[in-house]
This record gives sequence, structure tokens and C-alpha cells, in this order.
Amino acid sequence: MIIRVQKTDLRSFFIAAQMLFSWLNFKKIIVKRITILLLLLGQFVFAQEKQMSLEDAILGRYSSLRVESMSGLNWRSASDYTYVKGDSLMVAEARNGEEKLLLNRSQLEEITGEKFGGFPYYSWKTEMEMLFRFRNKFFVVNLPDQQLLHRIQFPEGAEPAIFSETGNYVVYVQDDNLYIIDESGKSTAITKDGGIGIVYGQSVHRNEFGISGGIFISPNAAYVAFYRKDETMVKDYPLVDYMTREAEYTPVKYPMAGMESHHVMLGVFNVVSGKTVYLNTGEPLDHYLTNVTWSPDEQHIYLAELNREQNHMQLNCYDASSGERVKTLFEEKADTYVEPLYPIQFSKVNPDEFYYLSRQDGWFHVYKYNTDGALIKQLTKGEWEVTRLIGFDEKEREMFVEGTLDDPLQNHIFSVDSKTGELEKLSKEEGVHGAILSPDGAYILDRWNAPGVPSKIDLVSAKGKLIRTIFAADDPLRNYDLGENKLVTLKTKDGNYDLHARLILPNNFDPSKKYPVVVYVYGGPHSQLINKSWHNQARWWQYYMASKGYIGFTLDNRGTNNRGRAFETAIHRQLGILETEDQMQGIEYLKSLPYVDPTRIGVHGWSYGGFMTLNLKLRHPDVFKVAVAGGPVVDWSMYEIMYGERYMDMPQENPIGYEAANMTNHVKSLVGKLMLIHGVQDETVVMQHSMKFIRECVKQNKQVDFFAYPTHPHNVRGKDRVHLMQKVSNYFFENL
Repeated sequence: MIIRVQKTDLRSFFIAAQMLFSWLNFKKIIVKRITILLLLLGQFVFAQEKQMSLEDAILGRYSSLRVESMSGLNWRSASDYTYVKGDSLMVAEARNGEEKLLLNRSQLEEITGEKFGGFPYYSWKTEMEMLFRFRNKFFVVNLPDQQLLHRIQFPEGAEPAIFSETGNYVVYVQDDNLYIIDESGKSTAITKDGGIGIVYGQSVHRNEFGISGGIFISPNAAYVAFYRKDETMVKDYPLVDYMTREAEYTPVKYPMAGMESHHVMLGVFNVVSGKTVYLNTGEPLDHYLTNVTWSPDEQHIYLAELNREQNHMQLNCYDASSGERVKTLFEEKADTYVEPLYPIQFSKVNPDEFYYLSRQDGWFHVYKYNTDGALIKQLTKGEWEVTRLIGFDEKEREMFVEGTLDDPLQNHIFSVDSKTGELEKLSKEEGVHGAILSPDGAYILDRWNAPGVPSKIDLVSAKGKLIRTIFAADDPLRNYDLGENKLVTLKTKDGNYDLHARLILPNNFDPSKKYPVVVYVYGGPHSQLINKSWHNQARWWQYYMASKGYIGFTLDNRGTNNRGRAFETAIHRQLGILETEDQMQGIEYLKSLPYVDPTRIGVHGWSYGGFMTLNLKLRHPDVFKVAVAGGPVVDWSMYEIMYGERYMDMPQENPIGYEAANMTNHVKSLVGKLMLIHGVQDETVVMQHSMKFIRECVKQNKQVDFFAYPTHPHNVRGKDRVHLMQKVSNYFFENL
């Protein structure tokens, strides 16, 4: 896949035309008018050749050069959808595309008595009722009557705050305790012992296992389930705020691999009685509770429970009123790890059946079970990944999923016959597609982009027929001179797997010249840096470097996403080994190119990419002349439990693996230029990693450069990111 920026060759025309008009000696007025035209055409030439600046690459991408999209796109009913246009909410008929104004901001302000800075976030409760959130307030509005039905305000700064659409109340967290408030303003404390290591209603297990929140309201709003996290047994990890007059100690709880972990329970609050019970999930107390799901009748809660070793999962059912375990439906085990990521989805046709997305056969696929735990059917199969279960038609005869059937670099939309498993591809164009399914499953809003398509939204029938394109974004880079961007497929050293990579050539590329290369690397689990989205998912910084005469290269190694369990888990207990081997396959490819200068290869990455940068630089010091490692993991025994132990087991269980992956053990190999960069307030990869590495460099008399970003956590964002990437760029300019 190659992306080229087409240039109109008007320079030659400009020069030839000037000569022609001089030779013909036209009248002055004619010459004057044509000269103006030529000047305008000349300006067009130069506009076509605008260079990517660092500010464009870092800040412009999310502001002036951001790809436009449709805001607030949502289905109101089975036959029409809504979206925000300026300060107005528009509605469009799916069948004929007829559009009209539904509600504007001034009308909404009059209904609610609130002043909005723009049209606020909204969702549809019913076809007639809308839910709005603005700051610390929720509003429910009856649209036909333009009447305010409910208004609930909760304390400022109280987060998370979840509105119950069936109960018309809000559950929120304040000072680590959980509260419920109704529209009368009456607030009731669900918990009272939060604080000093006890946290309620928040995400737990450091957002692993698909966890993104800690409040779970039952379908009919009779109960509120919530996480209780006890961190009192976890040591305070020292962080310091240096920006106060006297530096302040700002500790965080950071359980490191092999050490004591926090304990999690799931509470269930009865909204009517005001009583709370906790599920009797038993011991050991440091196991993981995830994928929380209410049964449709609110009588049971289903949990995926995972042992701390993360190699044995049970899907368990609990009685919501007593908290007692009812049964274990099924189990999953693995020699490497089991990682439940998706809660079960109950059938709306048969409440005693549910759908589950699992990798139990080596690839993410959809399975249908009954509530006794019996497998009814595996609905999708094959060596490809279902990336999302979208939904169903009204009778669940057709299931809609997103997946990688054609190509692991693409994401497409499919319908699946629930009886036969027969698939039909609904998205036709190459690229990365995502679906918004109408309530009855008759229509799909297909939001997609591709290497040469910034953003597009198509309305498609459930049979895949294109009804109309409802949005197509302009290309914000159309006036920029960008290096050629192409995809490359290589092989692992053993020949068993394809490796996908992206190559960006310098502007005004001359194949007879020799160019330096900057490898951008991440390489960790749950990542995929190469796909067939817009510009093949390139970082704009790589285009900036290309404008300065550098080749950009990125490769997805084993361990990365959407390639199946074997590809991902190959790195288990030996992080950095196979990933480095795969990256070196990319280096061998680069060396085979006549226009690559093999003596000038650099590498840069952040977080896991910082770890990989150190691996590449230290394991192959003769290859990488310059390296910049940001927020690098240096020693996995100093990384947090949930992620670290999944991929490396405990240090006491895998001492050889931990030693091999400890970058301080490879400092002796350091030659050339290496810079480490770290955020001072980093709570993800704590600065201790860089400090220990630097200390070892000093002990071995190895020179290394270092820069710290005060106030910044794991990554440097905002306007300071321009400073960061200028520093990274300058390091390559000066040394490569």
C-alpha cells in the first residue's frame, strides 16, 4: 500500500507561458491579466508543497489539521439518525435522506434554564426522550413537548458519575466513597469508610482485563453493583511534586510484580432497602474480578474471575440478593495466560442464553451459551479475529460483528447467520471500518477511513447495499509535501509468521542517495501500529523527519495485536527477545535497500517502546548509532503486578526471564549515543527505572544523556509535547 501526495507540475508551465507571452508581445492588459493568473497558479504550486513543521505534526494534528467528523452521530429510532451541526441537533431519515432541524441550543437552554458553551453531549433514552450531560448536571428532556422531565445535579468534581436511565438517579464517587442522589437533591451515602487506602466505585486492577469503570447499575435500576478496592496492604510509592515552594510528597499505590497486591470485592446496593451485600468471591483475596454483567431479571451477577497467575478463568454466577455463588458456568485455562476482555451479552430473544467473545480456540470468536454453562454453538470460526460484537437484528437471526477476516491490517463489518454461521461482508472499501447499528438491525452507519481516505460515513443496509454517503472529510494534508508512505510485508526469522511494516521515504527522494533511518518502535501487547487506516496509521512526526531527509520505519513484531493467541503469547516469560529478533528482520530489510545508509540507523520509542529501544540499542550496538528511549521499562520486577505478571509471571517464578529482560544487565554493551527521557510524575513506568539505568551507566563509566519533564506523568502532552519532540528530533539531527 503506497500513499503519494500528487503534485501538479505547474512550474514548467509557468516558465514556458511567460516566454510564450513575451514572444507574442500581447497587449499590456492581456499580459497583465494572464500574469496575475500565472501568479495565482504559482502560489498553488507552492501551496501544494507546504512542508510539515513540528508544530503541525504535534499540535496541528489535533487542532487546525484535525480530520473533520460528524459530531453526536446516533440512531434515534429504527428509521432515523441524529447528529450535531454547529449549535443544532439535526435528524435525517434513513430511507430517503431527508433532513430537518430537531432542536437548537437556544431552545435547549430555554427548556433547561442552563447556558451551554455548545450543544452538549446527548443520548436517546427513548424516541421521544433525550438525556443530556453538562458539567455536574444531567437533564432528561421530552422533545415533542419541549419539557424538562428530570434535572439532577451532583457535587462538582465528583467522578465518576453515572446516570440511571431507568431509575432517574445518579451514582457518583466523592472522596473515595459512593453516593446516590435523586432529582429532589437527596443524597445517600452507599459507603462510608472510603479513603486511606479504601476506594469505591472506581476502576480496579489498573484498568486491565477490559475494565473501564467501577459502577454497574442493574437493568431496571433496583440495584447498584460497585467495586471496593482495598489498597492498605500496598506500600506507598514515593512521588514528589517539585512545583511547590517546598517540594511535596505525593505518594501513589503501586503494587510491583511479585509483591502484595490490592484486594477487590464487588458490592451490591439495594436502592429500595438501602442495604448492601458483597459477593462471596472467596480466597485468595488478590485474585481478579472482571467482566461484570447483570442478568436481565436482575437476580444474578456474572463475573469472570481470574487467579493471580492469570492462567485460569472461571465464569461464575452469583445471587444478587445474598451474594452467594450459584454456579460456575465454564472455565478457561492456558499454559501462558487467559485474558478475559469482554463481558457476556445476554440474548434479548431468550434471556437464558448469552453470547461470549473469547480466544479459547486461539482466535477471538463469538460463542453462544445457555445459563447452565452449556455451549450451544460457536458462531464464528477461522484464523482471524472478531474485534467487536456489534449487535443483532430484532429476532437475532443475524449477528453483526467487526473483524479481520480479509486482512489483519483491516477491520470490516460482517453479518453472521445465527444458524449456519455463514458470513457476509457488508463493508466493501479497503480500510478500517466501525459500525453503528440501528435498533432493529436494518441499517448500519459505517464510519471508516483508509490510507487515502481521512474519514467517511456511509449508510448501508443490513445486506451491505450502499444507500448513500452521508459524510466525507476533506484531506487536511492535501497542501503538504509528504514523503512516500508504503507498507512492507516481511517474515519472522523462522518463516512462520508475516511481519507488517511501514516505510516512509524522505521528501524529494533520490534513490541514488544514501539516507539515515529512524525506527519508531512500540512492540508491546494490545498494540498495532501498522494498518490500512489513514496514512497507514503513520505518526505525523515521521513525516516531519522525512522532510528533514530521514527514512521512517515501523514494524509490528510478535506480541502485538489482531494476529491470534500464538502470535501474541510467543513473548510470554521472555519479553524483549522475540520482539527484538523480529525488529532485526526489519533492519535486515532496510540494509538490503540501496538507498539506506546502514551506518546511520537510529531508534526511538516510549513506554514498552522505550524498553524495546533499549533492547535494540544494547543487544545490537553495532547497528543502532543513536537511540532515544522515553519512559522506558528497564526492569520488569519494578513494573506493576497485573500487566507485568501476565507476561512475565512473578520474579520468583521466572528469574532467568527477568534477568534477561533487565536492561541494566546489558549496559556493558552500550556504545554510541543514547538518551533517556522520563516524566517526573510518571505513575505507570516510575522514574526509578531510568534512575537505576543511569546509575549503572555511571558505575560502568558509560556516557548517557538524560532529560526529565517536571509535572508530567507517563507521557508529555499539550504544548510541552512540541518541546519533547524537538528534543528527540534534535538528538537525531545532531548525532545521526
